[in-house]
Amino acid sequence: MRALGDVFDPAAHPDVLVGLTEPDDAAVLDLGGGRALILTTDFFTPVVDEPYDFGAIAAANALSDVYAMGGEPVLALNLVAFPPQLSAATLAELLRGGAEVVRSAGAVIAGGHSIQDKEPKYGLCVVGFAETSRLLKKSGARPGDALHLTKALGTGTITTALKRGLASTEELAAAVASMKALNRAASRAALAAGAAAATDVTGFGLAGHALEMAEASGVRFRFDWDALPWLAGARRLAAEMVFPGGAWGNLEHFCGRVVRTRTLSEAEAMLLFDPQTSGGLLVAVPAGREAEFTSSLEAGGVQGWRVGEVAPGDGLEIR
Repeated sequence: MRALGDVFDPAAHPDVLVGLTEPDDAAVLDLGGGRALILTTDFFTPVVDEPYDFGAIAAANALSDVYAMGGEPVLALNLVAFPPQLSAATLAELLRGGAEVVRSAGAVIAGGHSIQDKEPKYGLCVVGFAETSRLLKKSGARPGDALHLTKALGTGTITTALKRGLASTEELAAAVASMKALNRAASRAALAAGAAAATDVTGFGLAGHALEMAEASGVRFRFDWDALPWLAGARRLAAEMVFPGGAWGNLEHFCGRVVRTRTLSEAEAMLLFDPQTSGGLLVAVPAGREAEFTSSLEAGGVQGWRVGEVAPGDGLEIR
């Protein structure tokens, strides 16, 4: 957004509640009457080999930004780049995977745009709605909040291992199932527990997205290393230093703001910066509301983990 700083003055667009200056997950427009429109877009190259799974994962990932803001998606547009040498059947499976996930979210794909490209790319532009007074923002965490995570970590190292022939069938299946899962129940649980702050953990890894929340809220996030959940195979593959290139970029950008009061191996530390695809929500749950949050997750069939707390100060601490 810095590149647009000379073009758009936030003060001239007071109905844009989120988007011009905040590091949040989606843009938000005030519609009046306590109602807000949420708009987001996301697309990427394949992280798995099966076209259907790729489409489903990309759709869940794009929808997640609406859930991370406390909204419900209603409408989506396909964004497709596809090599002409691949079959029409492959494209149809990709689009079917995306469409079925969107339908499961209670939304509809109403069109889209496609181009020819050397490498497949797929994602969505998504529109959703939320209550203005109940938006989840990165800036809403307060000291005393408990930090909860709603999906296990490690998709970056596992999908990289797939490309190198190092991931087992069982490890890949668990990662794919996690990436295809919606964050709808997690978002609803956060709202039910009165949370004001959340984000989805994606390309910046756990450390990067946690730092964005901590800095936007003016607080310190403390994570308990032993409480962090990992997908099957993530720690084994990390020990072999199987990481996507983005992990080193995240390490370089964020490591100076991470304090470790627990000894970690190089591989363990790298897992904090592992880019995630369609990760879970990181939610700052208000003090005294954790039981309500957990019971709401369970009612929605979703597992969650208490991974730390919000404290006065700044930055991110791993203890």
